[in-house]
Amino acid sequence: MSLPLLLWALLSAATRASAASGTIWATPHDSYSSSVGVLGCKIDTDRVAYWPDSIDCSNICVSVSYGGRQLHLLRIDQSGGAHDMSYDAWNYLYTGYSATSKPTAGGAVAMEYSDVDASECAGLIKTKGGRLPLSASNSMNFLASCLEQSGSWVAENYVLYNILDPICSYGYDETCNLDFPAQNQAQCPNPLGTPVALTTAPVYNIRYPTGEKVLAGSSGQQAGSTSVASRRGGQAGVWAAWVVPVVAWQVLRVYNS
Repeated sequence: MSLPLLLWALLSAATRASAASGTIWATPHDSYSSSVGVLGCKIDTDRVAYWPDSIDCSNICVSVSYGGRQLHLLRIDQSGGAHDMSYDAWNYLYTGYSATSKPTAGGAVAMEYSDVDASECAGLIKTKGGRLPLSASNSMNFLASCLEQSGSWVAENYVLYNILDPICSYGYDETCNLDFPAQNQAQCPNPLGTPVALTTAPVYNIRYPTGEKVLAGSSGQQAGSTSVASRRGGQAGVWAAWVVPVVAWQVLRVYNS
């Protein structure tokens, strides 16, 4: 096992060894992201946990409760220290209402959580068979570490798409195949990592504290608008963060061949 994969495995083991339940100070988060490349257009982005722990290959579903209400959340992004969750999830647990119907402002709220089996979050994943949708060009480090862990949930329940970024702005909405460990690059119908604008799989955020539904990555484009020009302008930062490394990698491959 390579050093990066070994380090990831050790971090995952440390996460599994941590407490499986307790109290957190939950805070709202209104912009979808995933540090391991889970595609927002293939999951319920209103039910995501952004917690300090590293992302685990099996322990990706948590149950959070408050005031007699309970939700399951996908833990697929890592925060800098806070126990954030999707604004709509936080709003519902705190008030009993969706953030789009009765948005509420507030800070940290003490809530109870427990780690649960990944199958409890199956309803939050929109792919066939409830497989975790990952970016074929930007999730490989995470996926390889999970495939090295025989029997891990992600290793047995993943699907790769030729989509470059978590908010599904670039690439092709198509599945890819991976012959691991013989290959470390997925095979897709179209060239892997092509930064072509993708407009058929939008991701929306619920803005804090107004409850307004806006296109992810935009400066304020409301839900329902599919303007390609608006999406390209609003996605400049996302393009730089996700697409540029892929293009650079492809250039290096050609140079070294």
